[in-house]
Amino acid sequence: MILAGLGIGILSSLTGLGGGFIAVPLLLYMGRTTQLAVGTSFLLVLLVALSSLAAHYRLGNVDIKSGLVLGLGGVVGAQIGPLILQHVSDQNFKRAFGCLLAGLGVWMAVGARSTP
Repeated sequence: MILAGLGIGILSSLTGLGGGFIAVPLLLYMGRTTQLAVGTSFLLVLLVALSSLAAHYRLGNVDIKSGLVLGLGGVVGAQIGPLILQHVSDQNFKRAFGCLLAGLGVWMAVGARSTP
């Protein structure tokens, strides 16, 4: 688990994706329920995000105003997400999460080609 956390921390601080995109599938593979995997990943994301924020801030890579405005919306959305998740089966969550990850991968791959 510590090695997985190390890898997640590196990938998260490189990509800004937070780590949940790796932690949730890992925890599901380890037999955790969807709700427990998602909730646990947020503890990981919090710790990784705080550490990454400090490192990026030292390097001058933080737009505080934009981060706070996006964060405000994120705080509200974060209260709605768990309420929705309570009504989604594990199987449907896995399908939707897999489609989301695949869609993001295609979007990033196609977008990467069109960027100069």
